[in-house]
Amino acid sequence: MDVYKIRGERRLKGKVTVSGAKNSAVALIPASILAGSSVTIGGIPEISDAWALKALLEEIGGEVTFADGQMTIDPTKMVAMPLPNGNVKKMRASYYLMGAMLGRFKQAVIGLPGGCFLGPRPIDQHIKGFEALGAKVTNEHGAIYLRADELIGAKIYLDVASVGATINIMLAAVRAKGRTVIENAAKEPEIIDVATLLTNMGAKIKGAGTSVIRIDGVDELSGTNHTIIPDRIEASTFMIMAAAVGDGVVIDNVIPLHLEAVTAKLREMGVVIEIDEESIYIPKQGPLRAVDVKTLVYPGIPTDIQQPLSVLMSQAEGTSIVTDTIYSARFKHIDELRRMNAKARVEGNTAIIQGPSVLQSSAVTATDLRAGAALVLAGLIAKGETEIHDIYHIERGYGGLIEKLCKLGADIRKESIVINANKKV
Repeated sequence: MDVYKIRGERRLKGKVTVSGAKNSAVALIPASILAGSSVTIGGIPEISDAWALKALLEEIGGEVTFADGQMTIDPTKMVAMPLPNGNVKKMRASYYLMGAMLGRFKQAVIGLPGGCFLGPRPIDQHIKGFEALGAKVTNEHGAIYLRADELIGAKIYLDVASVGATINIMLAAVRAKGRTVIENAAKEPEIIDVATLLTNMGAKIKGAGTSVIRIDGVDELSGTNHTIIPDRIEASTFMIMAAAVGDGVVIDNVIPLHLEAVTAKLREMGVVIEIDEESIYIPKQGPLRAVDVKTLVYPGIPTDIQQPLSVLMSQAEGTSIVTDTIYSARFKHIDELRRMNAKARVEGNTAIIQGPSVLQSSAVTATDLRAGAALVLAGLIAKGETEIHDIYHIERGYGGLIEKLCKLGADIRKESIVINANKKV
């Protein structure tokens, strides 16, 4: 079993470069299925989700190369092979294969998605969209079967402004006949990124990034080159780390507009932030102030950042309150932080954090991707050596994290351990 070991109380200093957006990459890679020739995507992060998607595209006949952050996909020999198990169940975003394969082949068999358990995350809005376009959708033996004689554009109102449903419907609709209108669409930057790729492939999409997206279907799409946007969640994570244990950190390859909500909240805590066109500098900080946070859909505070942010709150003076309106179960990291001497408790969909706490090293478990990032930060702060288990969650979304932190001066390493009779060797 692999673990991270972190010796805390080391200050971070220097420059870190943010990778391409994980939440874009996991949609852009399946989108290549719709093309009639090769698609090259630059800036793909070196994360396990990207490798799993590469394997899935190869499984259905794609020719894929992935090196130095660049993935080239030749989809010309792909077939509508069922994908009920295997890599599909390793990640949540495997559901994008549904929209892409339905758009190209008018059929798909995809296993129910896996990924982090953050409470109920139904795909009913995805299915609602596919059915509105003319597909028949059934759940058979733990897999979703999608079939359509043809796809016809339709007006689709999303009951929830879901990023996944917005993108998935967009993938299916670009090759449907006629116009599709998605109302109450999500507005996240990753949706604009996917729409940009599809437009470069020949799709006709207007309104991405607004609450109403209009798509006029086309008969075919071509290959293209595309560079992914920077990862706003990774950038936010490094901003929080710099605020907690930094002696002057430059965070490079960012789009400051995408970080405005997090930037404003950090400044409310007393964090000094200097913003350039594509980078952010955070100098060594003084005392931090407690704040209240409520996660919201973009452009609000993202749910993906509340867990690392809660660790920073443990170092602030006073009582902070975090309310997650997106995923009510996204507080499992609080029990792990309590093992490290954090003064925190959970009440419903709210965490109450009293600071400042002197964090102590411990053996802790990453219960999901962003909880893992929170525990890495806690380990950087804590006295002694922290050991983080189930790091596969972290490696689904943060490419080269150890290398980046070591370059900044952290003492963190990955080790394999054997557990035998309750003794670690």
